[in-house]
Amino acid sequence: MTGPLDGDPGGRRRRLPWLPGPRAAPDDLEPVPTPRPADPAEPVRPVTPVEPADPVTPTEPAPPDPPDLSDLPDLPDPPDLLDLPDLPDPSAFLALPASPSDVVGAPPPDGGGKRRHKGLSHKVLKSLLGAWALSACSAEETDLVEAHLTECAPCADEALRLRDAVGLLQDDRSLDLDPMLRSRVLENCLGRRPARIPVPGWAASYDAETARLDALLRDFGDDEWRAPVTLKWFQDEGTASRRTTVAGVIGHLMAVDGLVSAALGLDDPLAAPLGESLGAPVPVAPADRTARFWRDSAFPTARTVRGPWREQSHTLIRTVSFAGRGAAELSVSYGDFALPLRDALLDRAFECWVHGGDIAEAVDYPYDPPSGPHLHRMVDLAARLLPATLAARRRGGLASPARGLVMPGAPGRSLHLEVEGPGGGDWYIPLDSPAAVGSRELAVAQIALDGVEFCQLVAGHVSPEEAAAGQDGDREAIREVLLAAATMSRL
Repeated sequence: MTGPLDGDPGGRRRRLPWLPGPRAAPDDLEPVPTPRPADPAEPVRPVTPVEPADPVTPTEPAPPDPPDLSDLPDLPDPPDLLDLPDLPDPSAFLALPASPSDVVGAPPPDGGGKRRHKGLSHKVLKSLLGAWALSACSAEETDLVEAHLTECAPCADEALRLRDAVGLLQDDRSLDLDPMLRSRVLENCLGRRPARIPVPGWAASYDAETARLDALLRDFGDDEWRAPVTLKWFQDEGTASRRTTVAGVIGHLMAVDGLVSAALGLDDPLAAPLGESLGAPVPVAPADRTARFWRDSAFPTARTVRGPWREQSHTLIRTVSFAGRGAAELSVSYGDFALPLRDALLDRAFECWVHGGDIAEAVDYPYDPPSGPHLHRMVDLAARLLPATLAARRRGGLASPARGLVMPGAPGRSLHLEVEGPGGGDWYIPLDSPAAVGSRELAVAQIALDGVEFCQLVAGHVSPEEAAAGQDGDREAIREVLLAAATMSRL
């Protein structure tokens, strides 16, 4: 087969005819091979025709015959859905078995074998974690879930996260901002960078209480501004009251704060147009000023009163801050009595807190007492005013005569006032003369009560008989001091 063929003069190997390959399919991405072109320089060699065993026609290959489906194996018939076994009721996975014996793998009723808690599947127990975190599972469900948590770490972690989330949902704290947040932020800022002109310490209580009340009023609507408010005080050995609105209370505070404004040379809200322009003198007594304001003002019945009141309080704080140290002793007249400016602003802070509580009660909103240091200053002011109030009641025949007069500045018969809680302390009240000095050694009686309770007594919101006070010693002295404390209240 490898030697020269007959008829080949050159003795070279005979070349077979070239046959084209099969044509590529239309979707074939490979390039179709290009036939090799004939070399024109190469001489044509005669080829002895050889009959092939199987003649091949150089034409396109015939398409393959379709497969014979009869040769395929028989496929099984599709299942009949009607012949499927009955599926269990889905509610069986959500409800507990009626008895322990109904649980798969539960021990027999006679106690043979160890009781198992895996009667419910892992998927069902995991679906109960939310109800378990909300304490909404039954006792049986709770036992199953808690038993499962001891063995399944992923479910235990999920249960812990759900319990933490429930704690956030059931938070009983108020969602409102803490009214003392402003004071704390300012204190922190001023601690790092003190103000060039700081607010005096004796005016800090008024600054804080006006800010707290303004925060309460900020989101009030028209209905809240017209909500009825009952103002109460102690008068003629009994309780007096006056009904007004939230706007009327703010007008009352604005009218009485005008006394401090007038003492500082600022505009008095009653001076114009409610005063001289009407040809009437401006009243000085707080009750008379309030009555004039309610009668003649154009804006105490709506929210428009808030802006002038807040501007007035800002102006007072700004003025006393620039006034210097000497302004603290400036006299502020209340008609029947006068107070130095430092005590007058403390009195205004006390009334702002008390009436803020009246407003909050009218609109059913919480309102906390002042901070401990501010409450202590208010209690201290009331304790320092008690001797003069006792003397005024004695001059009016409302208290028993003094038992022993002493020289001014000398110690005299005293009552020990013990105030408990934040802002509390101990004060010794001279009983026979406002010029005397209270003495621990000469104390003949003692009263103990909470700081907020004492302030409510001074505001006239609690009668002397209802004050929750611990009492010891001279009963007459105790009664007269409690009555004097309630007498300091006013409209």
